Amino acid sequence: MQSALNNKFSALALMAIYIWIRTALIFALLLMVGFLLLLPEDDMNWLLALVPGCLIASIPSLVVVFVGTVIITRTMDQYPRRLKSFLLLLAGIVLIHSAGMALLIFFLGGRPEEWQLWMALTAALLLSVILGSYLTRKRIYHVLILNQSYQSIMEQQTNSPILFKGIITGVLILLMMIPTLFISSLVQERKARQREIVEEDSKRWAGAQELSGIFLVLPYEQPFKDEKGKETMIRKELLVLPEDLTVGSTMEPVVRTRSIYKVLLYRTDTKFSGHFAIQLPKEILPEQVIWKDASINLGLSDIKGIEEKVVVKLDAQELELSPGLSNKELVKTGLSAPVDLTGLNPAKLSFSTQLKLRGSEQLHFIPLAGNSTYDVQSTWHSPSFDGTSLPAKHTVQDSGFTASWSFSKANLPFGTILREVDLNETDFSFGVSMIQPADHYAKTERSVKYAILFIGLTFSLFFVIELMQKKPVHPVQYVLIGIALSVFYTLLLSVSEFLPFDSAYGIAAIATILLITLYANAHFKSWKTASLFALVLSCLYLFAFILVRLEDTALLVGSIGLFLILALVMYGTRKINWYPAVPVSS
Repeated sequence: MQSALNNKFSALALMAIYIWIRTALIFALLLMVGFLLLLPEDDMNWLLALVPGCLIASIPSLVVVFVGTVIITRTMDQYPRRLKSFLLLLAGIVLIHSAGMALLIFFLGGRPEEWQLWMALTAALLLSVILGSYLTRKRIYHVLILNQSYQSIMEQQTNSPILFKGIITGVLILLMMIPTLFISSLVQERKARQREIVEEDSKRWAGAQELSGIFLVLPYEQPFKDEKGKETMIRKELLVLPEDLTVGSTMEPVVRTRSIYKVLLYRTDTKFSGHFAIQLPKEILPEQVIWKDASINLGLSDIKGIEEKVVVKLDAQELELSPGLSNKELVKTGLSAPVDLTGLNPAKLSFSTQLKLRGSEQLHFIPLAGNSTYDVQSTWHSPSFDGTSLPAKHTVQDSGFTASWSFSKANLPFGTILREVDLNETDFSFGVSMIQPADHYAKTERSVKYAILFIGLTFSLFFVIELMQKKPVHPVQYVLIGIALSVFYTLLLSVSEFLPFDSAYGIAAIATILLITLYANAHFKSWKTASLFALVLSCLYLFAFILVRLEDTALLVGSIGLFLILALVMYGTRKINWYPAVPVSS
């Protein structure tokens, strides 16, 4: 009896050691491949340390496998229960390692690239455990059937192939999600490349424009006594904002093509009109103001976009503005011109100007006036009204949009005469952005999110038909089918860069459906079965296409659709006998 016990422990120990060594070697090999692909360097000798490192780091897992298997074989008699518990033991080890890495990443800051690394390491660990266990399957089987009679083994192991195949199918579904991570990264890379092109062209054309309107700078002198009591004159400046301001702007969209990318730009024709009402503070006398040294200013963010000379008509004077501001406390960049206000009526100085400007994507305004109205119109059909204020009135149609804003002294925290500037111009910025709604990169990215639905339901359908027709599908075939489903997204991404998204989606979906349908017919030797695959995949791709096109109701429609899909799967599999009867020999 002691000899049998020793043989049993020897078998358990050998099984645990074989799983430990094979899993550690496979994991080290996967790490080597990953480092070679992601970190190409001349000296990679340090990679050889991965093998002993993985072996040493996984010694606790070796102990857990050995002790856990001893407990399983002692407390359970039936082979299926032992197999389930052993698989749960391995899954628990993977889960503990994954949770440990997740906690480490969380405490280190949890950047997106670190979480992607965590997902890759978890997938590599899971794959290593599966392959290591598969290569040791005979020893696992021998250990789990110890101390069982032949009759008991024959009666109990009948259902284990279905269970084992189901577990393998579930694991393959999870593993086939790994390519979708790389596809998501590829979409982000192409999207970033498009953004780089847009930014480069925008810099050459002109950036997003922010206009602050017209304002006056009035210098004045006041007496000042220094520490010694000597009186001197110091020079200061008043900033005078318009009492009333009316702004009308027309945006003309300009779409430029560079390589395979489209860059959205615009030209705008903006007209300013209004008047100043200069009311000096009580402590400043009119004779202290140096009227002949005044200047008129126009604030805008990118003077490179100016297409024509800017002339301001102030009462009877016409003033051509030049780059640079006479006072940069209110805004940082813009145009200005000196103006002599001597002899003019400061109570009402009328002005008007027209500004023809280039810009990209965004046009914003800063309401630096007592009372002001802003009207913007364009033929672009997809505006985004942003900033600190939404338009009081707006209409958006396929032919374009119009929008209006209005402000008064009552809803702005500053007056029209500013001695000291204590405001942040961006706190009052508002306007419109010209956007391209749901471009093909965004739609492709949304499509990838439904990959688990396609892979899971397709694999489940293969598994069910495999059971019903008793024609086993090899795990390698599942992998090929999963790769075909993943290639759909690369096709969609690449084709959508040259064709409209809807056409690209149709081409990629038809190609994938035909490929899997023909493959199913070749395996099951039945066009009826292959047609079932074609129908199911067509419905799935149509369902995903509807979700991608929807925006506000995508979650509602998706939830209802998933519920109906689950109901159909449960209804279709209701008559499958998951525990077939076993003929027992007499």
